[in-house]
Formats: sequence, C-alpha cells, structure tokens
Amino acid sequence: MDMNSILSTMLSSDSIRTISQSTGASQKEVKTVLASALPSLLNGAADQANNSQTADGFAGALADHAQSDTRDLGSFLSNVDLTDGGKIISHLLGTNTSAATQQAADASGLDPAKVAKILAIAAPLLMNLLGQQSSQSANSGNSIGSLMSTLVGGSDMGSLLSGLLGGSTGSTTQTTGTGKKKKKKKTSSSAKKEEGGLLDALLGLLK
Repeated sequence: MDMNSILSTMLSSDSIRTISQSTGASQKEVKTVLASALPSLLNGAADQANNSQTADGFAGALADHAQSDTRDLGSFLSNVDLTDGGKIISHLLGTNTSAATQQAADASGLDPAKVAKILAIAAPLLMNLLGQQSSQSANSGNSIGSLMSTLVGGSDMGSLLSGLLGGSTGSTTQTTGTGKKKKKKKTSSSAKKEEGGLLDALLGLLK
C-alpha cells in the first residue's frame, strides 16, 4: 500500500457515502472536508512518528488500529468510536486542530462541529491504513519514522489528491456529455469550478 492507495481508500465512494449518511452532510461536503484535512493529518502523523517522545506511542496506536477489519468500509465506518476518532485528530493536528477544522469548514460550508464529526469518523480508518503499512514496513526492517517520512515526504499529496478529485469529475463530465453540445459545455464548466474550490483548499494547506 502506498500513499495513492491510502488516499483512494479514504476518498472512496463507500467511505464518502457512509460518512455522509452518519453525519447528514452531503457527499460533496464530506469529500471537500476530507480532501482539505488529509494533508494536515498525514503531516501530523509524520511528526508523531519522527518525534522521540511520541514515536513509540504512535507505533503502538497504529498496531492496535491495524487489527480492525476494514474489508467492509461501510460497516467499519458506521461503527467507529467517535471518542477515539476525536483523540486521533487531536494527536495528529495538535495546536493546529482548530485552524485545520475551521479551514475545512470554510471550504465545505459546514459548521466546525459537523466537520469535527466527519474527521472523527474518518480518523480510525486513516490509522488502520497507516497501521497496515507500518506492519509491512516493520517486516522489512524499516522504522515507523522512516515509513512516514517516505510516505509523506516522498509523495506529492497535492498532485495525488488533484488526480483523485479530477478523475471523479472528469468521469461525470464524459458520461453526461453525450447529449447536446451546450449541455456538455455547461456541465464541464460547473465541474471545473467545483474542482477548483477543492484544490484551492488543498493548496492552502500544502503551502
């Protein structure tokens, strides 16, 4: 599993749909929140892994979360422990929690409380995916710090997220563009505008 696989799972249709149903936010709003917050969360994970005071505890948390069965994403996300999810967010974002939550709220149009719930549901899945990768890495003799540095430092998250978001809107445009030419042009313009809003939020976090 690489960074692209992790982001693809986090932003998969099953993940987005289930979180939407659990929070009452639209699927578009959930996707915007996750896409906005994931870079900060992953950078926070890298910081935890490379800090001598938190590395052991973080590695233990990853090992615990890796044991969860996430083959059925819908079932897993419907039954996450929100208290645990909130603690994960707090650990990964630290003093940046309020600012990151507010930025995701601004990008999505949701209130910060609903954004916090979305992130609390998604956080255990992120830890599970990182935990699986950590287990594979440990078997190869690599440390958790080395793993996270490679995943985060060696990945262009902006481009990966752009590709995932762009691929989604591009598919919709191609499917609905079989009708009149004017309709296709309007749909494409709307899709690009929505995609641009997501990417602006991502780029702001990645600076």
